[in-house]
Amino acid sequence: MSVRTRDWLKFGTLLAMAFVVGILVFGLPKSSAAEHEVLAQAPPSAVIPAARPVADLGDAFAAIAERVKPAVVFISSEHQERPDTRRLPPGFEDFFPQFRNQHPQVEQATGSGFVVSPDGYILTNNHVIAGQDRVTVRLYDKREFTAKVVGADPATDVAVIKIDATNLPTVAFGNSDSTRIGEWVLAIGNPLGEEFAFTVTAGIVSAKGRLLPGLQQVPGYSIQDFIQTDAAINPGNSGGPLVDVHGNVIGINSAIASETGFYAGYGFAIPVNLARTVMNQLVSTGHVTRAVMGVEIGEVRQEDAELVGLHTIHGVVVENFSGGDESPAKKAGLEVGDVIVGLDNRPVDYVAQMQQLVGFKKPGDEVSVTVMRKGGVQKTFQVRLIAAPAADSEQLASNPSGAEEPKSDAVSKALGVSVEPVTADDAQDTNIRRVLAHAGGGLEVTDVSPDGPAYNRLSPPGAGGPDIILSVDDAAVHTRAELRSALASHKPGDIVTLLVYNVYRQQQQVVRIRLR
Repeated sequence: MSVRTRDWLKFGTLLAMAFVVGILVFGLPKSSAAEHEVLAQAPPSAVIPAARPVADLGDAFAAIAERVKPAVVFISSEHQERPDTRRLPPGFEDFFPQFRNQHPQVEQATGSGFVVSPDGYILTNNHVIAGQDRVTVRLYDKREFTAKVVGADPATDVAVIKIDATNLPTVAFGNSDSTRIGEWVLAIGNPLGEEFAFTVTAGIVSAKGRLLPGLQQVPGYSIQDFIQTDAAINPGNSGGPLVDVHGNVIGINSAIASETGFYAGYGFAIPVNLARTVMNQLVSTGHVTRAVMGVEIGEVRQEDAELVGLHTIHGVVVENFSGGDESPAKKAGLEVGDVIVGLDNRPVDYVAQMQQLVGFKKPGDEVSVTVMRKGGVQKTFQVRLIAAPAADSEQLASNPSGAEEPKSDAVSKALGVSVEPVTADDAQDTNIRRVLAHAGGGLEVTDVSPDGPAYNRLSPPGAGGPDIILSVDDAAVHTRAELRSALASHKPGDIVTLLVYNVYRQQQQVVRIRLR
């Protein structure tokens, strides 16, 4: 045996002896299975005491979602566009191939809704089902039904549809009037199509009483008092429920405020108290009969409140009477410029609230209306409500086309406006001729100085107008001289009341301006 071989044998022997000694002293290493067994026996970590409210809130959200989601539905609708049926003379088909072999084009849309009765009544938005040829409802358990439209109300964007089913899970209704700003809410629905069906998002009630002019479809008779929330709402959420922390529905998710058309932090829901009133009428009669006082109203500004002696800025301003001399409010004694501060002993704070208070009534009901007038005079009138007239397409706002812009003439430094006399013969629009004929003429605002008190209060052509001034402090103004005379008795700081007609919106309103 060589010396080198003998050395390797000694080294191996020493290494083996060291391994045996290590096992005797330290034992065998634990297996991975043993490690898993020890970990499995480890107790779960306790909730940090300071985090308990958050954990409880998370449990509440999960319980609410589990309770409400089975009553939420996925709505898909179809509208078939008919092909162009124009016939071409023989031999011209090759020149117009777009008119050959045309097939109907099918447009599809999706939305949300929620079951309100075990026998299949479903509440949703009007814009989800409006104009659709076929409406299909898919339940949370994946069953599908063809729905029948029971009724719809474009003015409030509420619709009721029905499916042929029984023993369905339903939602519970809350009280949207008692909802407070800052309360937690959940929005449940089907944003962005089928891929994200039955999505739950959380947020708070950000504001109440929001008005969205873009959704107003029946001028003078729309009722809007939206709940604003920062719970994520996207296209497809429309018609789904907004739910409070008790699991009760307080609103119907309906709209978003976004420049891109997708969620940007602001969503809006129809208060469920309003929706239930509309729903009950749609189910019982198929349509909504809305009560009105025969007034056109606007929000109160600081000048309005100061002129009538209000210490806080609240109420609504009577700007015009719909129905002329037949207006119930006018017959009862109300006047243009009155500030309505109460209805049936309930305070009135803003337009949407007033619309709901009256709209919840029935035609024929008598209401007690409290108003404030110039100098702090308070009066109460009894007004018998009538049914709102059917919407007329001619009522919709339109901007008269082809009218020449009159020359400007600066007549009033006090107001900071330029005006031009306009008569009924000058007007090309029938509504303008009617207004001017009743007032005997008016002054069209052709320019507004950015430094004047009327800036952002009166509108020239191309900037939301033009406005036509009909009177100043109840004195008709048909000429520049009459306008100067009406303003002559006032001094800087005084508040003047203008009755104006906005050509663009085709709406008469009261504008109060503090002179400089």
